[in-house]
Amino acid sequence: MVRACGLLTHQNQPVALKNISVTVSIREFVAGVSATLHYENEEKVALEAFFVFPMDEDSAVYTFEALVDGKKIVAELQDKMTAHTNYEDAISQGYQAYLLEEDKCSRDVFCCNVGNLQPGSKVALTLRYVQELPLEADGALRYVLPAILNPRYHLSGVTEDSCLDMKAPVVPLENLPYTLTMVASISSQHGIDRVQSNCPLSPVEYLEGDKTSAQVSLAEGHKFDRDVELLIYYSAVHSPSVTVEMAMPERKPDSLMGDPAVMVSFYPDIPEADASMICGEFVFLMDRSGSMGTPMNKQDRSQLRIEAAKETLILLLKSLSLGCYFNIYGFGSSFESFFPESVKYTQQTMEEAVERVQLLQADLGGTEILTPLQTIFRGPSIPGHPLQLFVFTDGEVADTFSVIKEVKFNSKKHRCFSFGIGEGASTSLIKSIARVSGGTSEFITGKDRMQYKVLRTLKRSLQSVVEDVSLSWYLPPNLTANMLSPEQTVIFRGPRLIFYAQLTGVVPPEETTGEVGLKYTFQDKNIEQKVTFSLQPKYDSNLTIHRLAAKSLIQTKDMGFRETSARERKDVLNISMESGVMSSFTAFIAINKELNQPVQGPLVHREIPRPILSALPTISFHSSPERRCLSASPRTLKLCGTMAFSKKSQLLDQVVQQSSSNGQKIKCKRNLESIHPMKKTHSSTCENNLQSNCKGNDIVQLIFLQNANGSWHLNEDLAQVLGMNLEDIKAAHPTKHVVDSSVWATVLAVVWLHTNGMDRESEWDLLERKARAWIHTHAGSATHKIVKAANALLKSSVDPAIFTL
Repeated sequence: MVRACGLLTHQNQPVALKNISVTVSIREFVAGVSATLHYENEEKVALEAFFVFPMDEDSAVYTFEALVDGKKIVAELQDKMTAHTNYEDAISQGYQAYLLEEDKCSRDVFCCNVGNLQPGSKVALTLRYVQELPLEADGALRYVLPAILNPRYHLSGVTEDSCLDMKAPVVPLENLPYTLTMVASISSQHGIDRVQSNCPLSPVEYLEGDKTSAQVSLAEGHKFDRDVELLIYYSAVHSPSVTVEMAMPERKPDSLMGDPAVMVSFYPDIPEADASMICGEFVFLMDRSGSMGTPMNKQDRSQLRIEAAKETLILLLKSLSLGCYFNIYGFGSSFESFFPESVKYTQQTMEEAVERVQLLQADLGGTEILTPLQTIFRGPSIPGHPLQLFVFTDGEVADTFSVIKEVKFNSKKHRCFSFGIGEGASTSLIKSIARVSGGTSEFITGKDRMQYKVLRTLKRSLQSVVEDVSLSWYLPPNLTANMLSPEQTVIFRGPRLIFYAQLTGVVPPEETTGEVGLKYTFQDKNIEQKVTFSLQPKYDSNLTIHRLAAKSLIQTKDMGFRETSARERKDVLNISMESGVMSSFTAFIAINKELNQPVQGPLVHREIPRPILSALPTISFHSSPERRCLSASPRTLKLCGTMAFSKKSQLLDQVVQQSSSNGQKIKCKRNLESIHPMKKTHSSTCENNLQSNCKGNDIVQLIFLQNANGSWHLNEDLAQVLGMNLEDIKAAHPTKHVVDSSVWATVLAVVWLHTNGMDRESEWDLLERKARAWIHTHAGSATHKIVKAANALLKSSVDPAIFTL
């Protein structure tokens, strides 16, 4: 289920939305966005409408205004309770009034009341916000304009109202009455290499000869039927930088907006860890709600979310090291675990877990994540094995603050690595639970492979501890830097670090520079990375850095209406009011007092439909024992019935099904029953479900066959993956009287991966390292001879040096 955003009445009926126009200005790794939504009341009666839209958790909303019949009304930020009272008073007196606020239950959903919209009136609602752009592994900056707002599941016992409870009708895309236009301007001193999108774009227009500025727009006629994603590639992105922004002239010094603000970015160069030597307790918490049974993206025959998740779990299990501990939980309306408590990683426990992963389905109802989290945190700690929690969910939880608070309360005993699956996943939930626990977050949308992003995160979790993280400032006399960002206690290899600070005191002449250094201790070595910067503040009318700093402060203190302490609430309110950045305790309100016509009778409502997305399966709204149905009440989303999936073909559906490059069915003649001898499948299942070339399937099969210690057995199953006769493989063993056949099999497997699977190296390199470590121990000086023989047998040319540890 997905829902496009729209303007709705209190009776849950949308109003005619004509167009959404968005202007994006991206400078380096910060985006400034102005979004205008054009509505028109074509009825003969007045309306009160309710506008609901998603927004990234990190967005700092600082302006809201309405253009009504040519008149601009700029909203004022007020205490939320005061704003509500003023809004009701204005409406009762016949004034037009506009109220913008965060949803009560989540920071990534905003609500806007449009009161007393007169017949024939046109209204353009504009909001402006700024946000940091995350850096992807391939160096792309990622900007997402959210469009999809999923229904969200309320936690048990929670009855607080949320605008997320509303429903909207659906229509085919060709009948959607509103469109989206978007223009993005991009500038970077490093030069712009290219811009990509999940939506059709106009050709990139470079505005300067050195490609430091460019403009791109969505192709004409785009429908607002999906999140719009831009991937911006600069010629260089990993350079540390410092930007100083001028204070607001009218504000007094020694205040949040009255002193220059500084934004510092670093890219720590931390060596990769030896995965085979790392210990830990790894708990994988997997969403098994009904919505996980939908496709990963809108492409035909896209892999289902739950199937991608199962394949990812198997990769994770194969990548763990002997001696660590693990467990797997599934959650929905209820939850269940593979083991009563975490177990030691052995061949037996790994095999048992893999077998159970194959049977997982999206059959546990809603998205009740709080209870399993509490159970995990109550479990006993294992000495020498710090808890690493991996959370996989499509994020359809209404009351995110209760979940975030629970994770934050237990942050001293674990790190949480979170993954938002599919469009519409709650950025508030996914980002916040990682941030408050010192972990990282990832979003898996479009054609992203879940396996790649999850295995990259596993590598981060295996990283040795980085200690004593601090910033050191080297400034002229009479000038000091006061940190605005929360203390950074955990840093990882890869992600960019961003800090905010204020400069207080006397700013020196323009030529003066300062230095800032990132200090930390890694493997008993003291490391410092410095960057020099100009101390002369730059003018920015939008006060981008000040507002991003304010948002950073608000995020550390604001846990929503029910979960924030009185002291923190006061701090959040003060920061929000001073900076103009919205919080849970403030709201924007605008009143048009030129309209003074009493409202006559009840306000009428009309609907704006959302699109039917063809890639999503039809969900029945009729109860039956054979089919799962969706019951969307105002308070909860419940899933009932039973899934009509065949457990006999689970592994094929989950591990082998991929999209082929040409979109045509490919018949794999290999006996796929060898993937697991206990799981029999019909040949028709292979022909109907297999959408990938056999080589890609072979990679998955090969991984499936690996033992917990990193080795492979020499048997028929391995021979089938290699595409050879088992007797021929045995005959080619160069040291059969010196080393065990498993050494020969393991070398063959590693050589085969390097020959046939390099396009997915990031997904198997951890388990391959485990294999190489095992070979080093068991083959010794014979390794070079065995690798040479493997190359000859497989007609490969893999460098034997890769087997050197």
